[in-house]
Amino acid sequence: MVDPTLFDQAWASAIARTRSRSPSTFEQWFSGVQFDGFEDGELRLSARDEFVRDWVHDHYVPDLLGHLEAQPGVGTVRVAWRVQRSLGRTISEPPPALATEAGSSSDATGSRNRVSGRPPASERRPSRAPAALELVAGGRASGDNRTHTINAAVWAQLDPKFTFENFIVGSSNELAFAASHAAAGGGGLRYNPLFIAGGTGLGKTHLVHAIAHQVLLARPHARVIYLSAERFTNEFIVALQNRKMDEFRNRYRLGCDVLLVDDIQFLAGREQTLEEFFHTFNALREADKQIVVTADKYPQQLNRMPERLVSRFTSGLVADVQVPQLETRVAIVRKKAALEGIVVPDSVAVLLAQCIKSNVRELEGALIRLAAKSSLIGCSIDEEFAQRELLNVGSRRPNPTSVEDIQRAVCGHFRLTNSDLLSKDRHRSVAFARQVAMYLCRQRLKASFPELGRAFGNRDHTTVMSAVRRMEALRSTDPQVAAHLEAIERRLAATDE
Repeated sequence: MVDPTLFDQAWASAIARTRSRSPSTFEQWFSGVQFDGFEDGELRLSARDEFVRDWVHDHYVPDLLGHLEAQPGVGTVRVAWRVQRSLGRTISEPPPALATEAGSSSDATGSRNRVSGRPPASERRPSRAPAALELVAGGRASGDNRTHTINAAVWAQLDPKFTFENFIVGSSNELAFAASHAAAGGGGLRYNPLFIAGGTGLGKTHLVHAIAHQVLLARPHARVIYLSAERFTNEFIVALQNRKMDEFRNRYRLGCDVLLVDDIQFLAGREQTLEEFFHTFNALREADKQIVVTADKYPQQLNRMPERLVSRFTSGLVADVQVPQLETRVAIVRKKAALEGIVVPDSVAVLLAQCIKSNVRELEGALIRLAAKSSLIGCSIDEEFAQRELLNVGSRRPNPTSVEDIQRAVCGHFRLTNSDLLSKDRHRSVAFARQVAMYLCRQRLKASFPELGRAFGNRDHTTVMSAVRRMEALRSTDPQVAAHLEAIERRLAATDE
C-alpha cells in the first residue's frame, strides 16, 4: 500500500518535470486530461476524447511512469484510462493555492482568468496540435515570446498517424527509415542533406511527417518548415509580386532549423525558383540546419535540374524507398487495420498484400474500402467477401506481374534457367537475356535501379542502368531485338489475363 502523501509528492514532481520541458505544449495536451486518483498501483486518468488519450498515452505516459516508479515506496504503476467529454479540474491547471496567488478566479461559475483573460482550462477544448501562439511572419512569436517557435502551421499539415511508431520497416525501406530517424535527432549518424527517392505511395511523405513530429516533440521550440516544392514556388512568386523577398529569405534562411520539402522534382525547369532554392539550400547547409528532400526519382535522374543542385543533393545521403515485399505489405495491412479499428483476418491481410504490390497508399485504401462496405451492408470481412469486392473494384489479381514473373517469361523465351539469369555468367546469350529482363522490369514495374540490381543477383545499380539504356537504343534500331521484346510482352500479357 503506497502512502497517499508519498504518491502525491511523486505525482506533483513528475507533472512539474513534464511541464518544465515545454509549458505551452504541456498546457495544450494536459488541458484535456484529468487525474482521477491512485489506488492499488493503478493511476486513473480521464481524457476529453480518444485522440488526446492516445497522444498523451503514447508520448507522455512512459516518461511519467518512469519518474513515478523511480520514487521510493511507489512501486510498479499501471494506467487506467476512461474517456468523458466533460472534465473537472484538468492536470494543466495549477493547484488551487497557486491559482489564488496568480489572481485567478476559483469559483464554479467559469469566470475568466484575471491574468490571462481566458476561460478556465476545463472549459477549453485542446487543439489537435500543441501550438497556441499567434503566427507571425518569420515564424517567431512577438513580445516576450519572441524566442518561441510558432509551429501551428506545421502541425496543421501533419497527419497524426504518420509517425515513426506507425511506419512498417522492411528491407525495402530500412535505410530511408534509419536515416530519417537520425535526421530527426533519434540517434545514429546524421546526413545532411537527406534525399529520399521512391515511387508514388511508398512512404516518402510518411517519413517526412514522422521527422517533423519527432523534432517538434523533442524540441518544441525548433523552427520546422514543411512544404511541397509547388508551395515553395507559389510563395516565391507571391514574394516577388509583393516585393517581400527579404521576408521570404529571412523565413527560409534565418528562421528555419529543419527544412522538409516534398516532391522536389516539381521545381525542374523553373529557373528563378531553382536559383532561390539553391541559395536557400546553401545558407541552411552552411549553418548545419537539417535539410530533407523527397522526389520520385534519384537526383541524377531529375530532368532539367541544375547540375550544381543535383551535386548538392548527392553530397549527403540518397536513400530509396522501394516496393515492399509481401511480408512487409501484410504487416502494413495489419498496422493500418489496428490504427483504424478494423478487424481483419490474417487470410484477408495476405490476400490484399498479394493483390496490391506497388503502392502502399493503394493497399491501405483497399482496406478502408472493404471496411466501409462491410459496415454499410452489415457483414464481416472474410476472404470470400474480400475476393469479391477486390474483383468488383477492378483490383489486380492475387498474382500480378512481378520481377519474378518477368524473369520466368524471359527464361522461357530464351530457354534458360533462372539460375542462368541471376548468375555471373557473361556469355553473350545469357547477358543479352539478362539485359532484356532488366529492361522489361524497369518499363513495366517502374522499379528502382538498386531494387532491380538486388533482384538480379545483387548487381550494382549502374549495371541495370546500362542494360536499360542499351535495350532502349536497340529496340528502335534493331528489328530482331524488337521482335524478342514483343514476343516476351505477349507472353506476359497472356499471363495477366
